Amino acid sequence: MSTPGDSRGPQNDQHQAPLIEHLIELRMRLVRAVVVVLVVFLGLYAFANDIYSFVAEPLMALLPPGSQMIATEVASPFLAPFKLTLVVAVFIAIPFVLHQAWAFIAPGLYDNEKALAIPILVSSIALFYAGAAFAYYVVFPLLFAFFTQTGPENVAVMTDINQYLNFVLKLFFAFGLAFEIPIATFLLILSGATSVESLSKKRPYIFLGCFVVGMLLTPPDVVSQSLLALPMYLLYEVGLLFGRLVRKKREEREAEEQDS
Repeated sequence: MSTPGDSRGPQNDQHQAPLIEHLIELRMRLVRAVVVVLVVFLGLYAFANDIYSFVAEPLMALLPPGSQMIATEVASPFLAPFKLTLVVAVFIAIPFVLHQAWAFIAPGLYDNEKALAIPILVSSIALFYAGAAFAYYVVFPLLFAFFTQTGPENVAVMTDINQYLNFVLKLFFAFGLAFEIPIATFLLILSGATSVESLSKKRPYIFLGCFVVGMLLTPPDVVSQSLLALPMYLLYEVGLLFGRLVRKKREEREAEEQDS
């Protein structure tokens, strides 16, 4: 029995019960996501050195004969492949992790929000993977060719494995994030935060901003900055295109409703 000075009561307990249930569900889904990442990691760990060799191939293919990568720290031969394998495990498990997040928030969404959220979620995952693939297959060969050919002739290129890993992971993340620009642009237009006309007028500033972002997220050279900035701007135009299409469909739907 609650007293007048006691804030607890049957009504307050009813409010606390759903909160506790949500927290329990959130913990359960977090545990599932962590378990899947660990399972993928354990399955990949036997191939940790092979995975590192695959990621290092764009640089190794361009090194002069007799050059090789080195480890300047005692634990680097173990920690670098270990760290990369863990990142790859998270990378592979992203669809399942996002599915758990979706399953947690989906019950609170309306049907029209669910119908829109699923394509956006799938597109976001695909675009992030596409950005990482673009970095590996297009950017890395051009970038490392530039770096290895511009150095003095009497300098042997012997890159530290840990420094190389940090470098490529930064670029993977930068390009994966940059490829999300169409989704961000589309959501801004869809939510009404801005319009297609407003964003179209800001093209010069967006173009300049892409190079500023490229300067901040990539090494300090024009090649890598351009390889990030130009795709970012093109993806921005793609987002505007989808925004126009959605606006056109919305206007047609509103016209049909008014006619009916």
